[in-house]
Amino acid sequence: MLDIKNVHKTFFAGTVNERVALQDINLTLAAGEFVTVIGSNGAGKSTILNITSGKLRPDTGTVSIDGKDVTRLADHQRARFIGRVFQDPMAGTSPEMTIEENLAIAYERGKRRGLRPGVTRKKREFFKEELRSLELGLENRLKAKVGLLSGGQRQALSLLMATFSSPKILLLDEHTAALDPQRAELVSRLTAEVVDRHQLTTLMVTHNMEQALRLGTRLIMMHDGRIILDLDQEQKLKATVPDLLHEFEKIKGVVDDRTMLQ
Repeated sequence: MLDIKNVHKTFFAGTVNERVALQDINLTLAAGEFVTVIGSNGAGKSTILNITSGKLRPDTGTVSIDGKDVTRLADHQRARFIGRVFQDPMAGTSPEMTIEENLAIAYERGKRRGLRPGVTRKKREFFKEELRSLELGLENRLKAKVGLLSGGQRQALSLLMATFSSPKILLLDEHTAALDPQRAELVSRLTAEVVDRHQLTTLMVTHNMEQALRLGTRLIMMHDGRIILDLDQEQKLKATVPDLLHEFEKIKGVVDDRTMLQ
């Protein structure tokens, strides 16, 4: 479970560039809940992910994972709790290392380190089994360098790596935005399958409203650092893209961001 309480974050406080990114945010995700997040540019979507991951610390408020207060833990200290996939397919994997070497590093996340073989026969068979679920033939390319893969293949691999350690929280930061439509659809399908298979508590930021409605069990809309709409699964199933656009158009100035939300 993820519990964000009374979180406030201001960038460049006290300067002419001061910007309030989050205003007293309260957000709770139950175990296994898959929440999609949409909003205009600068709404605070990525800031929520960065505060959850530990990349940023809130000015006030707390972040708890499974009842443990992690507010003051750095991102590397939260690594055993959190898996994350970024927008850039080049992030999250090492291009000069092979597929199996990348998988081996992800496999050890959160475990006690020691001197032992990085890739054993048992691990290799496990990697192959997991890669088969992607249906991309990567199980036959374990020795290939990740830098040789396409963007869609790398993003699918990043998704798999992020879920290896069964994280308490999975964060998806517009992880299909940089892909062509065909690859984006593939990664979207794999996302739904992986989250369902492992029953992962997931927070996914997207600019694609159709994707936000199709994926997940709940949808929240943000603007100016606040949550302005929160749809449960039943409400989300009934909602349409025009409905979401209408909600944005209720807010002065957001109509200019429509092109960024389709």
